[in-house]
Amino acid sequence: MSDVLAPARLGPLTLRNRVLKAATFEGRTPDALVTDELVEFHREVAAGGVAMTTVAYCAVAPGGRTDRQQIWMRQEAVPGLRRLTDAVHAEGAAVSAQLGHAGPVANARSNGAPALAPSRMFNPLGMRFTKVPDALGIAEVVAAHARAARLARDSGFDAVEVHLGHNYLASAFLSPLLNRRRDEYGGTLVNRARVARELVRAVRDAAGADMAVTAKLTMEDGVRGGFSIEESLRVARWLQDDGAVDAIELTAGSSLLNPMAIFRGDAPRRNFARALPIPVRWGFQLVGGKFLREYPYRPGYLLDKARRFRAELTMPLILLGGITDLTGAEQARAEGFDFVAMGRALLREPDLIRRWQVDRATPSLCTHCNECVPTIYSTTRCVLRTS
Repeated sequence: MSDVLAPARLGPLTLRNRVLKAATFEGRTPDALVTDELVEFHREVAAGGVAMTTVAYCAVAPGGRTDRQQIWMRQEAVPGLRRLTDAVHAEGAAVSAQLGHAGPVANARSNGAPALAPSRMFNPLGMRFTKVPDALGIAEVVAAHARAARLARDSGFDAVEVHLGHNYLASAFLSPLLNRRRDEYGGTLVNRARVARELVRAVRDAAGADMAVTAKLTMEDGVRGGFSIEESLRVARWLQDDGAVDAIELTAGSSLLNPMAIFRGDAPRRNFARALPIPVRWGFQLVGGKFLREYPYRPGYLLDKARRFRAELTMPLILLGGITDLTGAEQARAEGFDFVAMGRALLREPDLIRRWQVDRATPSLCTHCNECVPTIYSTTRCVLRTS
């Protein structure tokens, strides 16, 4: 059996293989609560053979959502989440909850609550300016992450992933472009990293010893003046030294400023514009070419950057980005990455891992057209999938 398909340890967990379903917002929670469709989405991926599926996006507060049709972690959500985790466990897989606060990526208009950012800026989704939290406001966000971790535990999750990427709130604090503060949360990288480290520690303490805790960390924002790979390496070492996370999932790009650095491949500008609400659509039509830049797709497109982290860290790392076949996953393992995370390929074929187990040469049918990206505003799906 390929090492990728053999059981492996993630913190306190024993997973059936080394393939994780990455967090990709499902678009199946119109009332910010679990639906039958969301349960089936994750049950199907679990039945398809992944070791662990990740529920995205579980906001820690109502104002921390990118849109009001996202789950936010409160007691009312627990019964539905328990139904989801039970369904995944019945298929032999583990399940993780991605916890975070969208910060400047939140839709203030949709949420009916101000978007937070480390410094004042215009929030394009909500078409209004952000709110800048003081030390007390930051402490409230940290406490909200701890509450969300406890609720995830009560809901039967095996793991939680703390979102430190894509210029969501913690990532925005890391960015020297977005964080212009002069207090203990701004200026030096030590100060800018304070929020991320406090969030992770609070989640670790709340989750307990028998849940795995991972962090999704941006290697670089991909914008001039933003968070750089050199700074990210330093933050990753601090997270390792703090000892609060069992693994780091490495990502790249900014949902706020450069989202295609996350995905690579075709930039679906026309359908993306159609999916946006009218005020935002008009602005997108003016600047869409700069916002959705085109990056050529290639297998394992984040591997080159991730190698630097593997060379400097001893803790487990999860490789994301362009893993679509068993050969690519095995290359990641050969280079020392403990797990691989997959998104678009599993939207196209939820049973891809089972098919690898039968025929290791099975290719992915994902074409990297990225037409799945605009579907997050309705029901996230592969538009090419026929069944």
